[in-house]
Amino acid sequence: MANLLMFHGRECPHCKKMMPFVEKIEQETGLRFDKREVWHDEANADLMRSHREDLAPKCGNQLRVPTFFNPETKDAVCGEVEYEKLKDWALKQS
Repeated sequence: MANLLMFHGRECPHCKKMMPFVEKIEQETGLRFDKREVWHDEANADLMRSHREDLAPKCGNQLRVPTFFNPETKDAVCGEVEYEKLKDWALKQS
């Protein structure tokens, strides 16, 4: 099963909007997202920065939250997206 990451910020309004989508996808598909808070956790921020070359081109050439990432395929979805787009992306990763 894919190791999907969700980089998010605790106070990020876009992240808060996406969290129920992530939980719904987990319930419906059995996929799991490793949720990493990056604004207050330096280790998680370092992990996100370590994937900069894969993430930035898909995120407007910057690191931002929320970002959904598969370290195995190097594929990412950034920002607030529609539920179906995130679900389709997650299923494609599995």
